Amino acid sequence: MKTKEEIIKEISSVLVDEFECDAAKVNADARLYEDLDLDSIDAVDLVVRLQQQTGIKVAAEDFKSIRTLGDVAEVIERLLANQPK
Repeated sequence: MKTKEEIIKEISSVLVDEFECDAAKVNADARLYEDLDLDSIDAVDLVVRLQQQTGIKVAAEDFKSIRTLGDVAEVIERLLANQPK
C-alpha cells in the first residue's frame, strides 16, 4: 500500500503536469482553490485522473470537506486501505 507521502508526490505531479500549477506552491498544506488556483471543473478533472491512476471509485461525498492537497491524499489513502484484497 502507498504511503501518504507517496500519494502526495503522485498528486503533486498531476497538478504540475496536467493543471500547470506552480511546483513551488504544491505541498501538503496547499489549498486547492486559493493557493493552486483550481476551479470546480479542475477539481472534477483531478478526481477523474485520480480514479484512473488508482483504479478506485471516488464518491462526491468523499471530496466535500477537502480543502488542501493533504486532504486529498488522506481520502485516497483511506479509499486504498479499504479496497478488497
